[in-house]
Amino acid sequence: MPEIRPFRGVRYRGSEAELSRRLAPPYDVITTAGRQALLSRDPYNAVRLVLTERQEEAEYAAAAGNLRDFLDRGVLAVDPEPSLYVLAQSFEHDGKTLERLGLLTRFRAEDLETGAVLPHEQTRKAAKEDRFRLLCAAKANFSPLFLMLGDPEGELRRLLSSVVEKETPCQSHTDDDGVRHRLFRVADPERIEAFTRCLARRAYIADGHHRYATALRYRDQFGADGAFTLGYFTALEDPGLLVLPYHRILAEAPDLAEARRRLEPHFEVEEAEGPAQAAALAARSQARYAFGLAEPGGGALLVTARPEGEALLPPETPPSLAALDTYFVHQVVLERQLGVAPEAVRYVHSLAEAVAAVDEGQCRLAVLLRATPVGQIVDVAEARESMPAKSTFFHPKLPSGLVIHRLPEAEG
Repeated sequence: MPEIRPFRGVRYRGSEAELSRRLAPPYDVITTAGRQALLSRDPYNAVRLVLTERQEEAEYAAAAGNLRDFLDRGVLAVDPEPSLYVLAQSFEHDGKTLERLGLLTRFRAEDLETGAVLPHEQTRKAAKEDRFRLLCAAKANFSPLFLMLGDPEGELRRLLSSVVEKETPCQSHTDDDGVRHRLFRVADPERIEAFTRCLARRAYIADGHHRYATALRYRDQFGADGAFTLGYFTALEDPGLLVLPYHRILAEAPDLAEARRRLEPHFEVEEAEGPAQAAALAARSQARYAFGLAEPGGGALLVTARPEGEALLPPETPPSLAALDTYFVHQVVLERQLGVAPEAVRYVHSLAEAVAAVDEGQCRLAVLLRATPVGQIVDVAEARESMPAKSTFFHPKLPSGLVIHRLPEAEG
C-alpha cells in the first residue's frame, strides 16, 4: 500500500482575498486565455509555477526561479514542522450543499504492477515530458495527485471530520466557482499515525495519471526518494465525491435528422426541447446506454439503446469497459453509426459550455453524456483496463499552489 509521510509544506501567506487571486486551477484545465487571465490577476499567481507557455528549458527554469523568488519575498513560506493537511471543500450542486474531505500528504509512488495504486487512464507522451521537465527544474510538486480509496467503515471520514470540527483552519479561500476551501495542518504525531494506518490500503487514481508516471520516471533516473510525490486522498464513499460528465462536441457529423435515421434501427429516439433537456433526460434514464444529441437551431434528441443496439458492441469487449457510456458512444455510435472521425471530437466538462456550443453554432452536433459512476471507475482500474479519454471530471478540482511539496532532495 502507499507509503505515507508528513512533510513541511510550502504555502502562500496572505489574506483570503490574496489566496483567491494567487491560487490556480490544475494545469491541465487551464486554457491559453485562462493562463493570461491568471497572469494578469496577480504577479504571484501559481500559474507562474505550474504551467509554462512553451515547452522550453528557459521556461521551466523560469518557473523554478519564480518558486525561489516567491520564497525569498515571503509570498510563500515553509511550514515549521512536518505535517499532513486536511482539506474541506464546500460547494453547491443541483441545489444541495456538499462537502468533500480529503488528506494531502507526501507518498511514495510505486510501480503499477504492485497494485498499491491503480490507474484508469492511459497517459500521453507529451504531457508526461512536460511534467517531468518541470519537476526536474523546480524539484517540487505544485498540484497533488487525486486518489480515492475504499472506506467502508467510515474510518477516514471520521478522522478527517474530527480535524475539521475541532480545529481552526490555517487558511481558507473561495475560488471562482464559488467553492469554499478550508485547509487544516495536522502535526500531532498520534493523529499522523492514525491517518497513516487508515491510508494503508489500495488507492485509485482519479486525476493525475501523468504526474504519477512522472514520479516513477524521476525515481528511475535520480534514486528511490525521487518517487515521493504529493497526493490528495479521499474516500470512495465520501458524500462530496462528485463526478461530472464530459460532453462531446462534434465539428463534423451528420445533421440531427440523418443521425436519427441511422440510429433508429437499433435505438429508441425521443425528441427533447433543446440540449439542456436532452442532457437531463439522459441523466435520469435507467437504460444501459443513454445520451442526448443536439444541433444548432434547437433540435435535440434523447437516445437509448435497445438490446439490438447493445449487441453492436463486440462480444469480446471487457465487461468493465462495456459498462461505460463513453466507451459505447465512441466505439459504436460515433465511429460506426455516425462516421465521426476522432479528430472531429472536442470535449467540454460543463453543460453550459455544451449548450453554448449548440446555441452559437460552434458544432454540427453535441453528444450529451451521463456522469460515470465511481464504481465503474474502480471496476476499470481493477480490471487493469483504460477508459476512453475525458470520461470523468471530478468536481471540485484541487487548486495548484494550495500546498507545495518540495522533493526530499530540495528540502535542505
